[in-house]
Amino acid sequence: MKMTLVISSLFLFAVSTGFAGTPLPSPSTAARSGAKNKPEKIRVEKVRLALNWKPEPQFGGFYAARLADLDKKSNVEFELIPGGSGTPVVQMVAAGQFDFGIASADEVVVSRARGSDVVALFAVYQTNPQGILTHSARGFDSLADVFKSDGTIAMQRGLPYAVYLQRKYASSMKASLVPYLGGISNFLSRADHSQQCFVTSEPFVARKQGAKVKTFLVAESGFNPYTTVVITRRRVVSEKPELVKNVVTAVRAGWRRYLDQPAEYNLKMRELNTSIDIETFQQMADAQKPLVEVPGGSELGAMTAARWAELAGQLETMKMIENKPAADTLFVKF
Repeated sequence: MKMTLVISSLFLFAVSTGFAGTPLPSPSTAARSGAKNKPEKIRVEKVRLALNWKPEPQFGGFYAARLADLDKKSNVEFELIPGGSGTPVVQMVAAGQFDFGIASADEVVVSRARGSDVVALFAVYQTNPQGILTHSARGFDSLADVFKSDGTIAMQRGLPYAVYLQRKYASSMKASLVPYLGGISNFLSRADHSQQCFVTSEPFVARKQGAKVKTFLVAESGFNPYTTVVITRRRVVSEKPELVKNVVTAVRAGWRRYLDQPAEYNLKMRELNTSIDIETFQQMADAQKPLVEVPGGSELGAMTAARWAELAGQLETMKMIENKPAADTLFVKF
């Protein structure tokens, strides 16, 4: 569902002053002067932002920016386009179907290695929320325990995090890897089954249905790409730097607002996504906050060349890219 967009105009007023002793202008002169000094409209530019999933707390800051008009204060107006499983946002942005979208950092690296000019602007999650969901009764204490125990693990094969985990735990792995089919029905029906998840999402849905669960962050294993990353094309940055700066400013303001007071915006997102109850929305928002806040007081969304370089190196080692892009070409600071 798309949100209704309304453009509002702000006005700058020019103030004319005269010097002492200067004759007053004649009526005709004043009329001409007034015509030249008509208020100028500040342009509020519409920005379509392609999301890679449905309205949920992982996008809370974007919805807060739109619903609280924080975007308009930065002279932009967001149109948020929800996605779904497998929505190819990186490809759509690279092809020019959207100027702005949401992706993960590993997708950005792979896309750049294949020749696109996609570039990252703002990283919502500083700690990647991708994890493995397990049953508490199995008594696992670490990701290593999950892989070296009998049972099944459902993961979407071929994704970077899955390839990384398979390589890391290959020597001790006893679990059988099976395709991830979406949802948690298989998990709920089988006591020896574990699966991929966002630690800010599926665990709460499972608990709602009576399951006792434990999760492990993939980031704890050493693979920690930024995610929910705002992306554009480098060409857009070059041709419209002020617009890109305004988008980043609006996004940062929206995320600050959502982190500080999520309840109002959860209610609005719940109207767009009725598959999750409002209590779970709040639990998800609370769970993600420490993954979004930047340690050490850095700005929300901040990224470092060191993190990008590490990720590019990991993807090269995993044979997911052939030519490693330079870290400083993968993101832009504003």
